[in-house]
Amino acid sequence: MSQLSERPVEAVVGLPLPHESAALHVTGEALYTDDLVVRTRDVLHAWPVQSPYAHARIVDLQVKPAYDVPGVVRVLTSDDVPGVNDAGVKHDEPLFPDAEVMFHGHAICWVLGETLEAARLGAEAVQVEYEPLPSLVSVREAIAAGNFQGTGRHLERGDVETALTTAAHVFQGEFEFAGQEHFYLETHVALALVDEGGQIFVQSSSQHPSETQEIVAHVLGVASHAVTVQCLRMGGGFGGKEMQPHGFAAIAALGATLTGRPVRLRLNRTQDVTMSGKRHGFHSQWRAGFDDDGRLVALEATLTADGGWSLDLSEPVLARAMCHIDNAYWIPNVRVDGRIAKTNKTSQTAFRGFGGPQGMLVIENVLGRCAPLLGYDAMELRRRNLYQPGHTTPYGQPVRHAERLEACWSEVVRGGEVERRQAEIEQFNAIHPNTKRGLAMTPVKFGISFNLTAFNQAGALVHVYKDGSVLINHGGTEMGQGLHTKMLQVAATTLGVPLERVRLAPTRTDKVPNTSATAASSGADLNGAAIKNACEQIRERLAQVAGSRLGLHAHDVRFADGMVRGLQGGSLSWDDVVLAAYFQRVQLWAAGFYRTEGLHWDANAMQGEPFKYFAYGVAAAEVEVDGFTGAYTLRRVDIVHDVGDSLSPLIDLGQIEGGFVQGTGWLTLEDLRWDESDGPHRGRLATQAASTYKLPSFSEMPQVFNVHLLDKAHEDGAVYGSKAVGEPPLMLAFSVREALRQAAAAFGPVGTSVDLPSPATPEAVYWALDEARSAAPVPSSFSLSGV
Repeated sequence: MSQLSERPVEAVVGLPLPHESAALHVTGEALYTDDLVVRTRDVLHAWPVQSPYAHARIVDLQVKPAYDVPGVVRVLTSDDVPGVNDAGVKHDEPLFPDAEVMFHGHAICWVLGETLEAARLGAEAVQVEYEPLPSLVSVREAIAAGNFQGTGRHLERGDVETALTTAAHVFQGEFEFAGQEHFYLETHVALALVDEGGQIFVQSSSQHPSETQEIVAHVLGVASHAVTVQCLRMGGGFGGKEMQPHGFAAIAALGATLTGRPVRLRLNRTQDVTMSGKRHGFHSQWRAGFDDDGRLVALEATLTADGGWSLDLSEPVLARAMCHIDNAYWIPNVRVDGRIAKTNKTSQTAFRGFGGPQGMLVIENVLGRCAPLLGYDAMELRRRNLYQPGHTTPYGQPVRHAERLEACWSEVVRGGEVERRQAEIEQFNAIHPNTKRGLAMTPVKFGISFNLTAFNQAGALVHVYKDGSVLINHGGTEMGQGLHTKMLQVAATTLGVPLERVRLAPTRTDKVPNTSATAASSGADLNGAAIKNACEQIRERLAQVAGSRLGLHAHDVRFADGMVRGLQGGSLSWDDVVLAAYFQRVQLWAAGFYRTEGLHWDANAMQGEPFKYFAYGVAAAEVEVDGFTGAYTLRRVDIVHDVGDSLSPLIDLGQIEGGFVQGTGWLTLEDLRWDESDGPHRGRLATQAASTYKLPSFSEMPQVFNVHLLDKAHEDGAVYGSKAVGEPPLMLAFSVREALRQAAAAFGPVGTSVDLPSPATPEAVYWALDEARSAAPVPSSFSLSGV
């Protein structure tokens, strides 16, 4: 067992504690970025001038009429940028578009006003002359036009052509599926001010404060040390605040620099939905080969990500999608090509899973469609194709602990009474012609680490004060996921003090520099290890002090529950040891650092070991579908998920439940619709609010929701034996979509293969079951060369 993963007997980690800000959340006392505005004097408010076209040339921009509006103080345009007019890391996202607008809602300039209403009226007064240009709104249009961006990728193992030629059964298909709006409770917001020394301080709802700092500095033409970014907490992020906040923070900072007054920029819901990026929709074409035993022998696929108008994070999203197209299944021969379409839509960005769900959805769709054509129950087909010990991924990484897939599967089958319920569903369907039920099980194998190896590092700063109290700073951000709760538990465990002696400070770039985004599910792994490293430095110094007072060697000193004890007897209080250390001039603070070891990745060859480990899980979902409307009820969900030795079980259970529900929303409810007509509103997002964009609610929650953490799942080499939990549970929701497929197929003859769109909305389910009703009976000897 590694030192990093070794857990003491008396540990604060592993205790089922509530979220550290839970009481503040439910009482409304928790402060968010926009709450700080009322504590700041003379704040100006920003409002954008947005394009009414999906693609157009800016012929003329007249801002003078805005100054005639009472309360308007300044209009920000590209002419005001002292540094680089770009808000992206790929230098393809002008902060202020000079020549062209690239999507409906693109912000051309920003008006600053004494009040939000003054800024809004000022924005309405700005006069813009446009020359509409041809636009590409759908990914299919971009594919037809050959309009791609960024670097395409190729992943290959084995001899795909020979395997497909000799396969007993070969199927092919095409599958396009939608993206997803983040719809975090707190929209994008930044509050910027400049102090008397010219230091720029930005409060930002950002998952990546260091990169926000970097972009603000570039735009203003100053060094990074002249900019400090703080993230107090976020009201949700889900990846949507990893890259997208930078431009908004830069606008606020530019306004504050030019006016000398604080500037607040907060998007309302409509602005946030129409201006910020979403989960990438994908188009896929595939061919799959199976042997006579139902085992996959080959997969060939082309994945096209809808990147929107600029690259943002589309390249690593595509790479992760390609690396996860296998999901939890052994496929000996694989060939996958990936590319990024450039469309006139918002620049699509990170979203929980970061491309992994899109890649995994392709193979789950293949298995769901092909199972009845092969004469197999879909559950059995999936189980017989699961990874086994000794297998490697298509990119060459050994699948360590593959046996946990079978362990999770078996536990769900047993605890979820799957076999009994399957028989009951068969009986129910036989006597209910207009209502059908379906039960599906799907696995998850998700790689944990950033695709870009350099991001797999973290820092922390830990202070111990003379009275024994502890303050920790780290580079991770809190967005409701419970990271800070886990970090408090890690610090308390490592120092051996009660949890109430430890406090955590807001994330700031002047405390811990050069941090990575809180993303890729790695927040606890990276920052927890950095905190542990800092605390161990302090503990080792204190052990010397305590050992000298107890007459023991420092190695024989133990810290637990606020006491410092010797193995041969004797004890001192933590407070006494700390105070003694101070008077002995022993350093009581430490900077911690961690870098994930064992990673190597060739992005061009798409080969290597990019992940520290894999997180596993299995879910079983049961649905009931109304044959007249396609409406459905999620009757029961059973989940077993591998989180290693949990740092904080209640937090992990909440993440599993929340991730599953968010995944269910993506796959069955949330239907992004852009106007693809040739009319005047072409490119406009029609689903701009909760009234038109259906989010999961209590009515979509399963009536029975059982979640269990896999036992005996210690992860060696990770902080206190734990595993990441943020993203993997989202993909467990594949079970809901596949259960809907099973229920829709039950309206047709045995062996019916259902083509189910994604999202599988009630309307989509209705058309699928209607098609199943009209399907011809499938002979037992039936096979296809194409689907």
